[in-house]
Amino acid sequence: MAHLTPSLLPALALALLPALGLVPAGAATIPGSAASPSPASAVSRPTVQRHLVLDRSARRLLVLEAGRELRRFPVAIGRPGWETPVGQFRVIELVADPIWEHPATGVHVPPGPANPLGSRWIGFHRDCHGRRGFNGLEVLTVEGCVSAGFHGTPQRESVGRAVSHGCVRLFDEHVRELFDLVELGTPVTVLP
Repeated sequence: MAHLTPSLLPALALALLPALGLVPAGAATIPGSAASPSPASAVSRPTVQRHLVLDRSARRLLVLEAGRELRRFPVAIGRPGWETPVGQFRVIELVADPIWEHPATGVHVPPGPANPLGSRWIGFHRDCHGRRGFNGLEVLTVEGCVSAGFHGTPQRESVGRAVSHGCVRLFDEHVRELFDLVELGTPVTVLP
């Protein structure tokens, strides 16, 4: 079995994008936008851009800048039946001190140490087809829109495991750092 050195991971992650049928970040559009960027606008964009690459199998999030690893974080991902979506996305929402709403009951949990989202929410995917699956205790049915994103967690022991309902959990100190490294529109690639 071959072992990869950490310095090769960003290059490998970017090289895998075409093989997975994913478009390089400069060619993708923000979900819901009307048109793809024109070749002229793609050329005029700055060449240094941050890009998030989530490797679900390694349970690791890379922050790349100009193709080089800037930062790496361990993460928790979605459990079987509630997998974190794979594909090419963009950051669509940034919220400090979010309020969490239970997806099935609608109960709200205010910001604070008991909030399942921790202190930051970085949304990158929204699906309004609803969802149904086993959550480890019961079958959970969610009607309407569901979102996936990066967030902190008070359950520190969950980081490194496949335990969420599709979101990507980070240690709260890491999601605070990540929050300061991204902006709306930052490309996000989720590998299987």
